[in-house]
Amino acid sequence: MFAALNVKTSRVISQLHRRHRSVEFRKFLDAIEAEAPPHFDVHIIMDNYGTHKTPLIRRWFAKRPRFHVHYTPTYGSWINLVERWFAELTNKQIRRGVHRSVRELEAAIREFIAAHNETPKPFVWTKTADQILASIARYAQRKVITRRSTRIPSRIFGSGSTPIRHP
Repeated sequence: MFAALNVKTSRVISQLHRRHRSVEFRKFLDAIEAEAPPHFDVHIIMDNYGTHKTPLIRRWFAKRPRFHVHYTPTYGSWINLVERWFAELTNKQIRRGVHRSVRELEAAIREFIAAHNETPKPFVWTKTADQILASIARYAQRKVITRRSTRIPSRIFGSGSTPIRHP
């Protein structure tokens, strides 16, 4: 599945494909282009998936200067709001349902998207960028301290090169 989230309105443009090659991604980009008003610049934030960087896709973007591509850093997909929308889809539709076939699953996903687009509600960050970065820094600091305090050497060297093992 490919999905684009308009962060201002929360409307979703999506396409379900059984494969995720550059050919399918290009079809998805064509759908975005068809729906986006021609006088707007379009900023696409996406991960570093190989399909997003093939020559076919690079040529597509090169011919459309109003499209601006931004890649999330590795392990940074959480900063992309469409990932939050995917979490909503997963929690509210996919995990709650029983899907006996791929066709049923796809129908459930389409139903969720249609319902979402009827009354879209934009996601709003509840913390400032500074608060988020401070939280990440605190987490990283705890990890560093935890790793340092749990490092117990398996052996200590005495005089010469004869290791002495701790019991």
